[in-house]
Amino acid sequence: MASVAVDETIDPPVVVDDGPVAGDVVKRHRLSTRLWHWTNVVTLAVMMMSGLMIFNAHPRLYWGEYGANPDYAWLEIGSTENTGFVSVGPLRIETTGILGRYNDEAGNVQRHAFPGWITIPSRYSLADARLWHLAFAWVLALNLTIYMFISLRNRHFRGDLAISRDEARPSHVWQDVKEHAKLKFPTGAAALKYNILQKLAYSSVLFVMLPLMILTGLTLSPAMGAGWGWLLDIFGGRQSARSIHFITMIALIGFFFVHMAMVVLAGPINELRSMLSGYYKLPGKRAEPAIEEMPQ
Repeated sequence: MASVAVDETIDPPVVVDDGPVAGDVVKRHRLSTRLWHWTNVVTLAVMMMSGLMIFNAHPRLYWGEYGANPDYAWLEIGSTENTGFVSVGPLRIETTGILGRYNDEAGNVQRHAFPGWITIPSRYSLADARLWHLAFAWVLALNLTIYMFISLRNRHFRGDLAISRDEARPSHVWQDVKEHAKLKFPTGAAALKYNILQKLAYSSVLFVMLPLMILTGLTLSPAMGAGWGWLLDIFGGRQSARSIHFITMIALIGFFFVHMAMVVLAGPINELRSMLSGYYKLPGKRAEPAIEEMPQ
């Protein structure tokens, strides 16, 4: 129930509604946000898995306009006769059994960068992977465009993601980092508002990572490169665009794992319910563990 108090300092006394309090079930997420969220879950999963299969066709990344086997690659996932490895610049890490060289379900040795259980399709097929990737790239682009339009109309960006001057202060950001490190999450009505770390994370996904994925993906298309040559100029060549595309994918995967960790720590059932139904139970303060005094 909302907190209601009587202000007796006013004549006649006025009933004051302080808004929702801990334990109240309130509306948290709009339908557009929930549809955007779950569409992205499926879309990005398919694009990541099909993208890894595409990467298997040439598991090397370069900077610049050109790149082939004899050229220097800043990242390579490969294999020797007996080992798998990942090379990042001068650093080389053995990854036998995970990346580069592994045994499939039948016990046969495979020499692909990424194993079949994490790719679409699970068997090696560059053509099929490209079909999956391109089909869901359209879903990603259309979903982002529609969500951006709706969020401008309903003022979601201004009301929920806009960062105030006080929030942008380094001391405020650092304080929020410390609160999260101590697992001290907002309670009551404060839990309905995004904190500065959430605003920075969600804004980076919406306005940086996803647009960057789409633009670098377009740059990788020879047809788009011919028609929109400025894309090649912006990213410094098709191979640089491919590297940025891969790095952005890794950043999105990192965001996913941090996001899931926060969901689990904040209460997975309540968080999942809010993203399915839109309704959320405002959390209260967690009980502090009792400290027993030692007998004298």
